[in-house]
Amino acid sequence: MQDTPDSRRQFLKCMAWAGAGTVWLMKGGVLHAQPLGGDQAAAKDASFSFVQISDSHIGFHKAPNADVAGTFRQALARVNAEASRPAFLLHTGDLTHLSRPEEFDTLAGLMQEARVGRTFYVPGEHDVIGDSGAEFFRRFGERQQAGGWYSFDHGGVHFVGLINVLNLKAGGLGSLGTDQLAWLKNDLGGLSASTPIVVFAHMPLWPLYPPWGWGTDDSAEALVHLRRFGSVSVLNGHIHQIQQKVEGTITFYTARSTAYPQPAPGEGPAPGPLASVPPDALHRYIGVRDVRHVQGKERLAITDEALSR
Repeated sequence: MQDTPDSRRQFLKCMAWAGAGTVWLMKGGVLHAQPLGGDQAAAKDASFSFVQISDSHIGFHKAPNADVAGTFRQALARVNAEASRPAFLLHTGDLTHLSRPEEFDTLAGLMQEARVGRTFYVPGEHDVIGDSGAEFFRRFGERQQAGGWYSFDHGGVHFVGLINVLNLKAGGLGSLGTDQLAWLKNDLGGLSASTPIVVFAHMPLWPLYPPWGWGTDDSAEALVHLRRFGSVSVLNGHIHQIQQKVEGTITFYTARSTAYPQPAPGEGPAPGPLASVPPDALHRYIGVRDVRHVQGKERLAITDEALSR
C-alpha cells in the first residue's frame, strides 16, 4: 500500500476497533498476535499480571452511555473474575468527566470493589479542569515528585507514570515539560538496557492524530531516553479505542474506555462520544486490558477484552 495521508487514515480506521479477544506477545519490540483461547503458555507461566483500565468519565450521562458508573462496575467485575489475581491496576486517566468532587467520590467508592493489590493512577485532562489537578493529586497522586510523575518496580519490570495533560499545547496536544523530561532521564539512567520498561500516561506518546490533539508535543524527547532498552511498552488512554504502533523496541498501545467509544482518527469533524453506537452494541466498544509478564522471556502478553457478552 502506498504511504499517503489517505492510506494512513484507512489503516488507522481498520485498526480502530481491532484487538478484542486477541493476545499480543511482545518480543524485542515486535508484536505477535494469536487468538484468545490459543496458546496460553504466556498466561500460565506469567510471573505476575496487571490490568489497565481507562477513561471511566464518571459524571458523563449522555448518549451512548447514560450509566458510566454501571459499565465501570462491570469492568471491575471482569477484573475480579480473573483466574489469577492481578498484582495491581493502572488507571490511565479521565477518572471523571468534569473533575467535580462528587465525581471523584463516586470513582473512589467504585474502586473499593476492585480485588487487586493496589491501584496506580495518572490524570486525564478531564481530571484537571479548573484546579490544575489539585483535587486529583490530593486524592490519587503518588506524591513522589512535586509534578506528580513517579516510577516503581515490580517483578523485575520498571514502571513509569507520566503526566502529559497539564499545559496543553496548540490543538490540545499533551506536554511533558522540561522538568519531567529531566526527571525521566535521571530515573532511567541507572537501569540496565535489559530491564523491561512499562510507561503509562493518559495521552498518546506518539503523534497518533495531531489535528485532534491525539499526541504529546515533546514525546520525541522522552523516547530518546527509552530507545536503549530492549523491551518498552507504552500504555495510554484518551482516544477510547485500540490503536498500536511499533518503533524499534518500543510498542505503543492505546486502550478502550469503560464509558464510551470515540470515532476513528479523522472520521468526522472532531473527537467526542460516538453517540451513534446503539445501546445494545455499546459493550462491544468498551472494556479492559490484561497484561502478563513472563520472567526471563522479555515479553508481555496483552489481552484486550470488550465488555460484550
